[in-house]
Amino acid sequence: MLLALLFVALFAQILIGVPVGIALASSSLLYVLLSGTVPDLVVVHRMVNGVDSFPLLAVPFFILAGNLMNSSGITNRIFDFAKALVGWMRGGLGHVNIGASMIFAGMSGAAVADAGGLGSIEIKAMRDAGYEDGFAVGVTAASSTIGPIIPPSLPMVIYGVLSGASIGQLFAAGFLPGLAMAVALMVMVAYYAHVRGYPRDRSFAFGYLGRTFLRAFLSLLTPVIIVGGILFGVFTPTEAAIAASAYALFLGAVVYRTLTWRRFLRVSFDTIETTAVILFIVAGAAIFAWILTSNRVTEHFAALVLGVSDSQIVVLLLINMILFVVGCFMETIAAITILVPVLLPVVLQVGVDPVHFGVIMVLNLMIGLLTPPVGMVLYVLSRVSKVPFERCVVATAPFLIPLLTVLFLVTFVPAVSLWLPTLIYR
Repeated sequence: MLLALLFVALFAQILIGVPVGIALASSSLLYVLLSGTVPDLVVVHRMVNGVDSFPLLAVPFFILAGNLMNSSGITNRIFDFAKALVGWMRGGLGHVNIGASMIFAGMSGAAVADAGGLGSIEIKAMRDAGYEDGFAVGVTAASSTIGPIIPPSLPMVIYGVLSGASIGQLFAAGFLPGLAMAVALMVMVAYYAHVRGYPRDRSFAFGYLGRTFLRAFLSLLTPVIIVGGILFGVFTPTEAAIAASAYALFLGAVVYRTLTWRRFLRVSFDTIETTAVILFIVAGAAIFAWILTSNRVTEHFAALVLGVSDSQIVVLLLINMILFVVGCFMETIAAITILVPVLLPVVLQVGVDPVHFGVIMVLNLMIGLLTPPVGMVLYVLSRVSKVPFERCVVATAPFLIPLLTVLFLVTFVPAVSLWLPTLIYR
């Protein structure tokens, strides 16, 4: 009865708009007070223990790095280089959009940062070139989901902390799926370009490519520093986040001189605010997950799913359906913190590697960022592009096809995500 009340209190608060972190903590506190079996201070202790983790230090620094890049004009240089690289193809700016998102993915690790930073540049450029608003918003929204798949990745840091999986292996596991997403989206753009007769935005020129590459060279070193440093053991993923922030600060303040003191203060406050929200969600989820585990809810759920079938394929299909529905209604970090303790024991029982499952979960929840009613990326792009939210939903819907195709590929062909970490770490 009390467990039912726990879930009712949680989802009722979410439905009326209470922040997820507060909903998790307050519903857990209500359970503890009504049960009378544990001291009230358990809530505080569990919440503190939930965020008392060294890998979580990566969260504020990756957020800071992304904010610094958006405020320092680094995203403009990336966009210009991507335009020179793939802008000669039919529907060129659509391909540029995806290429720029791939490069930026190796810096920020957050889909919303990609949509808010690069999105404003990309949509304006596509409008000026005569592309329809719907197509511009759709490809921008879809390409932003690559950010948390290609390393580094904030959701994978959170998943790694909760699951105990190696964050370095999770980062390596996301690389090939991220490339597959980019290829699938570029095929979709090529189809649109053929059907609608989109032109080539510019002819290919080695001189222009060389100039934009030199202009963006120092910016392009950011993912090399982050990923290369992790793979070669120079620093841990957490230390890589600090290195990324320091390098972005160096570029903005010393090299490009575009980062003013006022901008730096604004970026710092934005980072503090975003970090506080994420870590409060993690803290609230820690006590919520403890209640579920102590009441053996995870074991009962595992028995329920495995009672349907013990086939790995069927279990993964069921879990993908659950993740897709949850992603429509819940923010990514909150969904990960709530669902990892529940779903991970199930997939482990059917022989799924936790690193493989981490990629499946993050990719599925990224698709959720493009689906109503929550759809955080859609809300950001609606504000950036001044296109109504409903139109953004319709415009983005066709791009779910290539993303879902990649999700099924990653789900049922484990080598797509496990080959690289096996090669490097095992």
